[in-house]
Amino acid sequence: MICGPLGAGQTATGRALATALDLPFHDTDEAIERDSGRAVADIFVDEGAAYFRAVERAEVRRALAEERGVLVLGAAAVLDSQVASSLVGRVVVFLDVRIADAARRIGLDQPRPNLGLNPRAAWTAMMNERRPAYERVSTVRVDTSGKSPEQVADEIATMLSAGSM
Repeated sequence: MICGPLGAGQTATGRALATALDLPFHDTDEAIERDSGRAVADIFVDEGAAYFRAVERAEVRRALAEERGVLVLGAAAVLDSQVASSLVGRVVVFLDVRIADAARRIGLDQPRPNLGLNPRAAWTAMMNERRPAYERVSTVRVDTSGKSPEQVADEIATMLSAGSM
C-alpha cells in the first residue's frame, strides 16, 4: 500500500511499482471517480467532505478485501480511524515530499478541494496535520523529493526484495 500527501507521487509511483513487480495496480481515488462518474473535486463540491470520506472509507475497505497488488490510497484516507485500523499489519509505504516538489508536481493553480486561496500555506498546514497519521500507519517512509516515480518505485522494490519492510 502507498499513502502520502498531494504531490508525493502516489499514483505515478504506484503504477511504476506495479509495473516493476508485475502486479496489478489499484488507486482508490481513481476507482471512486470511475464508479461515480465524477471527479473527486466535484464530489467534494457537490456532496461535501463527509460524504466523500464515507465513500472513500468504503472503497478502501473493499479494495483491501478484494484487490491484490499495489494499492494507492487517497491523500487523506489514513486520517479515518477505520481505514487506519485496517492497515495494521500490512506493508504501507509513506511517500514523503517537500513543499517545493509537491507544488511543482500538483500545480498550485489547479483546483484542489482542500487547498483554498493560499495553496502553499494550506498544503504545509495540511501536511503538518496529517504527517502523524502517515507515520503511524506506515511501515516505511520514502522521500520522493527530487526523484522520478520510477526511481522511487525502484527504491521500494529494492526494500521489498531485501525484506526491509
